[in-house]
Amino acid sequence: MTENTYPLLFTPITLRGVTSRNRIVVSPMCQYHSDDGGPTDWQFMHLGRLAAGGAGIIFGEETAVEARGRKTYLCAGIYADKHVPAFRRITDFIREQGAVPAIQLGHSGRKASCHAATKDWVPLTDEDAADGLPPWQGLAPSALDQLPRRFLPKAMDTDDIRTVLEAWREACRRSIDAGYDICEIHGAHGYLIHQFLSPVSNHRTDSYGGDREGRMRFALEVAEVVRDAWPKDKPVFFRVSAVDGEGGLWNLDDTVALSQALKDRDIDLIDCSSGGISGDSEMPMVPRIPGYQVPFAERVKREVGIATIAVGGITEAQQAEDILQAGEADLVALAREFLWHADWAAHAAHDLGIDDPFGQMPHEYAFRLRQRERAKSMSINSGGAETQAAMKALLS
Repeated sequence: MTENTYPLLFTPITLRGVTSRNRIVVSPMCQYHSDDGGPTDWQFMHLGRLAAGGAGIIFGEETAVEARGRKTYLCAGIYADKHVPAFRRITDFIREQGAVPAIQLGHSGRKASCHAATKDWVPLTDEDAADGLPPWQGLAPSALDQLPRRFLPKAMDTDDIRTVLEAWREACRRSIDAGYDICEIHGAHGYLIHQFLSPVSNHRTDSYGGDREGRMRFALEVAEVVRDAWPKDKPVFFRVSAVDGEGGLWNLDDTVALSQALKDRDIDLIDCSSGGISGDSEMPMVPRIPGYQVPFAERVKREVGIATIAVGGITEAQQAEDILQAGEADLVALAREFLWHADWAAHAAHDLGIDDPFGQMPHEYAFRLRQRERAKSMSINSGGAETQAAMKALLS
């Protein structure tokens, strides 16, 4: 394979001082296996398995910057120094596999105080308190009961905002100590930052509400805090819901404006997702077709001139390569496809014609797979008749 035909998917990319071996990202996936915020052996196995599969950048899961910012008692968090060693164990292993460890920091806001995904995020009740799971009050830009919980969310005052911003700064400090090279701010999927952005969930009349500029203020303040706290030679990403979701109001024009403001604050990349907040407008649900969020990444990249990640409905190697070749995004992210094929990257290398696709895998795997390929090649080259004769002799 010549240099001109080498797949862009497997061409390294450098963001500030961090280089990923390829353009494949394992997207954050909540696991609901944490112990008081800290990762367990499950996360070590889960992320180690994915790192061994050949992706360039490995995100863990949305990680809360404070305890009340979790959705569930089983959600990840990095709100205490005690969490750092367990995360460090994971990042060290990811780096040993040749991948870049990345953390997504977030805050659930009004989505707090519920059961895990396997229980369909049913709100916690007083009855759950008897099992050691008392419900707690979440935070929000406005005290709206659009997501029924045991307690109405607290409308954040300026002291709450200051406290949460400081929690983001401290979470960055701990994440650096834990060995992460990339930090992503989770501003999507109906969580706290997204709640401030969307007029569906933000009914404030102060400087954090009202017009788009006011509703963007909290998101931009988080970005400023994180960019200031994160090392200058390491990149900061920002995940957006490019559109609210069915019946929502925040749209792609708004996302382009937000992305420009984030670029002005030295954010390096926009991770383009969608959904999480709904209302009663005429905005349709985003159709779940292959690559359904790629057009969001393409427009942000084209109009703002900032790097983007395309994510959602990307499952095939050629599909991912075509997105990159068309200049629609700089990186591609997969989530559930990696759960089905943890070594998707190695198979993608094979499908795109890379001479040694096993080079994407740990050498403990690669040398055995190369041996198998050589044995298969020798068998084919020796001719079918000779092979059959040898087997006949062994069986006689």
